[in-house]
Amino acid sequence: MAAPTQPTPPSQAGTEPVRAATLQGFAAIALWSSLAALTTLVGAIPPFQLAAITFAIATAAGLVLARLRGQDFAALRAVPAGAWLLGVYGLLTYHVCYFLALATAPALEANLINYLWPLLIVVLSAALPAAAGGRRLGIKSIVGAALGFAATALLLGSAAGRAGREGGLGIGHAAALVAAIVWSTYSVGSRLYAAVPSLAVTGSCAATALCAGLLHLAFEPTVWPAGPVAWAAVLAMGLGPVGIAFTLWDRAMKHGNMRLIGVASYATPLLSTLLLTLTGKTEATPALWLAACLVSAGALLAGRDT
Repeated sequence: MAAPTQPTPPSQAGTEPVRAATLQGFAAIALWSSLAALTTLVGAIPPFQLAAITFAIATAAGLVLARLRGQDFAALRAVPAGAWLLGVYGLLTYHVCYFLALATAPALEANLINYLWPLLIVVLSAALPAAAGGRRLGIKSIVGAALGFAATALLLGSAAGRAGREGGLGIGHAAALVAAIVWSTYSVGSRLYAAVPSLAVTGSCAATALCAGLLHLAFEPTVWPAGPVAWAAVLAMGLGPVGIAFTLWDRAMKHGNMRLIGVASYATPLLSTLLLTLTGKTEATPALWLAACLVSAGALLAGRDT
């Protein structure tokens, strides 16, 4: 007589899916860190045109991958309208606000304000219902997120100091703040649609490509990539930080450890700067290494809290 199957302890149930989704969030962060280095190879392509091209590539890649995996496109008919609206709100509104911020405010200052979104993810996660994983915000998560933001402030503030720029706040700074709010609310809101397949992200990418293309035609001149290196960089952007990264992020926000991922997101500007250093686009400074320590300490604290 076969021995009865032992039930999985509650403390272990669901651990592997959460861990796998959290790792996918880390992978998205790593992909996003390559965006600055790839952008330096793209050339002077207008931002909305670049968004239209890269999101179109992401859409095509998503459709091909879904077909190879045998995913059922008919399942998308059951996706609620709220999930579609949330996806377009997140991808399209965020990028419009972010590009506006970069066009009308110094990039370093815009990026610093924009990187409030990981801190907001940690804070807003407490507002989720218990069924979606919401719980009281622990002091370690708060301190960890604050350390991550301090690292970004130190990193970008040091660069701003070297640039010697002075000036007040303007529409670009406001747009960066809106971008941070949009991305954090989109990310946390995704948890409410955990049952929606990540294939729906491909549809959001298609809508973003279309709208970005219309904005480009209305407000920008057309500038095509100059040479094979620039085209390769555009393709890499569409497949990586603009393509698969959003699908990985969607899965991470729906099923992963949201607070730990939020704190770890502060590694994006850090890894981006390290990559630029390795490629000779910038130089390593004491502020860079101190920022690395702060991000590591923040992630460790958040990990202990969760």
